[in-house]
Parts: sequence; C-alpha cells; structure tokens
Amino acid sequence: MTPRTERSLGAFYFTYFLAAGAFFPFFSLFLEYRGLGPAAIGELLAVTTLAKLVAPYLWGAIADARGRRLDVVRMACVAATVAFSALYFVEGFWLIAIAMVVYSFFWNACLPQVEAMTLHALGSDTHRYTRIRIWGSVGFIVAVLGVGALLERAPISVLPLVVVAIMALVCIVAVAMREPPATAVGESAPGNLREVLTRPSVVALFVACFLMQASHGAYYGFFALYLSRAGYSEVLIGALWALGVVAEVLIFWLMPKLLKRWGAGLLFVGCFVLTTLRWFMLGYFVDWFAVVVVAQAMHAASYGVHHAVAILLIHRAFHTNLRGRGQALYSSLTYAAGTAVGSLISGYVWEAFGARHAFTVAAAMSAIGMGVAFVLATGAAHRWLFRDEAEVAAS
Repeated sequence: MTPRTERSLGAFYFTYFLAAGAFFPFFSLFLEYRGLGPAAIGELLAVTTLAKLVAPYLWGAIADARGRRLDVVRMACVAATVAFSALYFVEGFWLIAIAMVVYSFFWNACLPQVEAMTLHALGSDTHRYTRIRIWGSVGFIVAVLGVGALLERAPISVLPLVVVAIMALVCIVAVAMREPPATAVGESAPGNLREVLTRPSVVALFVACFLMQASHGAYYGFFALYLSRAGYSEVLIGALWALGVVAEVLIFWLMPKLLKRWGAGLLFVGCFVLTTLRWFMLGYFVDWFAVVVVAQAMHAASYGVHHAVAILLIHRAFHTNLRGRGQALYSSLTYAAGTAVGSLISGYVWEAFGARHAFTVAAAMSAIGMGVAFVLATGAAHRWLFRDEAEVAAS
C-alpha cells in the first residue's frame, strides 16, 4: 500500500467516524427532546437498523460486480447526507423513522466497501489494518468531546445541523479519494458464496459477532440517557464516550503485536469475557464514577479487539471476488441485526424493569457469545480460520 493510499483511507475513516461520534452518543438525548420514551427510542433504533440488513449486501453486490467500490461510496455519502438533513425539520415517531431508514440505507453502504478496499490493498499485511482504522477512532474522540462541549452551551435541537456539516466533509473526502490498487496475495478460501456461508466456522463466526453486537444495544442506544438520568453532565458524558474510544485507539495501535503474540483465537474469546464483565459493571455500579471509568476503558476489548479480529476473520473467510459482500454481510447480520435486536430488547426491558436489568440482559447475551467464540476458537475444524499471519501469507 502506498503512503498516499494510506493517507486517503485514513482521512475517510477519520471523517466518517467524526460524523458517527457527533451523532450516536447524543442521539437518544435528541430523541428524548423530541418527546420519545425509552421503549419508543428502542423501537426507532430497531426500525432504523432494518435498512442495514439489506443495504450493505445490496451495495456490496453492486460493488463486487462493478469492481469499483469507490463509486458506491461516493454516491452513498451524498445521498445519506441529504436524507439526514431532514431530521432537523421532521417530528413524530414515524417521520423520524422514515428519515432515518433512508439515511441508514445509504450511509451503511459506505463503510463495508472501504473496509474491503483497505484489507484488499494491504494484501498479506492485514495485521496492519488497525494502524489505518485507528484514524476513525481519533475522529470519534474529537467529535464526542467537541459536541459534548457544544451541547453544554447550545440546545440539543442543533444536533442534526452539526452532523450534516460533518457528513458534507465526508463527501468531500470520498470525492477526493482514488481507488486503491490491490496487493497480490494467495487465496485459499472457497469462491462460491453459498459454500462460504454454509461452512460451520463461518456460521459460528456470524453467530458470535451477532451476540456481541446485540449485547451493545443498551450501550449504543441508551448509554448517554442512562448517564444523564444518573446525574452526569453532557460534558462528562462526552468525556466518558471519548475515554472508551481512547482505549480503542490504544488497542488498535497495539493489535499487530497482540495478534502476533497471542493469536486471533485467544483475543476473540478474551474480548467476550471482558465485555460480559463490562456490562455487569455498568448495570450495577453506574453511581460509582471510578467503576464507570474502568468499564469505559474496557471498550478496548468489547469494540477494539472484537472489531479488529472479526474484520480479519471475515476477510480470511471470503474470496477476493466476494469480499465486498462478505464485509457487507458482516455489517448486516452482526452490526445491523445485532444492534436492532439489542436496542429493541433493551428498550422494552428498561421500560418494564429499569436500566440496570437492560445491562444485565446485555451481559447475558455477551456470555452466550463467549461460549460460541470458545467453541469456534478451540475447535480443530475451525483451524483454517484462525491460522496465523505467516500461514496466511504463504497460502
């Protein structure tokens, strides 16, 4: 990968997650301002996520067929920006839901294709992925701190305007990018999509990742609202979000060394163990600031390690001409479906039993995922998926 390609991909990750950091941590507060309760917020997040079940694969298939992933990214960025701007004007559950579904349909076309472009350009150096992806985490930190400080002085109603301005910057970066050249590397994974998707290793991988993302439903959908009701200010909420992403940045920087030292299997199981503990800590000790700080630092495992290893495993599982769809399916079947189910369950549990129990359910989902991950990482039948970097390069 050339330095120019690395810089352009890093710039995209930075601006893309700059927009995400301005939006996701504070969206539940915006929805509460619009008059929605926890159950309605959970339903809205679930409805919005439905577009992610279809859009990434559809756009991935188009990108794989055309061989021009960047064209899809550019078009989707522009369309998503236009759709999101409607949130400033619309009110009511269904109008907000429609605007969010349209936005989600296009926005979720972008990242899987950029992930595929990045990993394909890296060739056998896929362990270096996190050194590029780290710029997305930096962008997220800048956004949560900046928007958190802004919302101390400005009403939450300005949130859509701030996000649209940042999304326009994403569009500019996408237009300025060039399609990165692929780095040649041997292929050992089967080239037929149905064959890949019916392999027990791949099925188990998707199930484990789905459970991990479902466990994050309470966190992504309600963490800011949860802290706000516990007496935390917007600045402190933004700082705690940023702390989690700082931990993520550090682990991304260390991941190449960690992968070589410990291997993908041990890291994959370990992130589920720490995630289960994290949700338990947040559910039962939210009034203890020091515990919340430690729990946020564990974002290094629940997101950073998990995402880095999962992206690597998905890349290994799919042949070159399937990788756009492979990353899209990962986005759809784990991030989208998992977040939808997790958000919906969390909203209903919160409404019926309280916030603590929503995080208890999250811990239970992560614990089940831990069992699936353990079987996957230790089973001899799955050895091909967890081979080390030297074996990948020689394959």
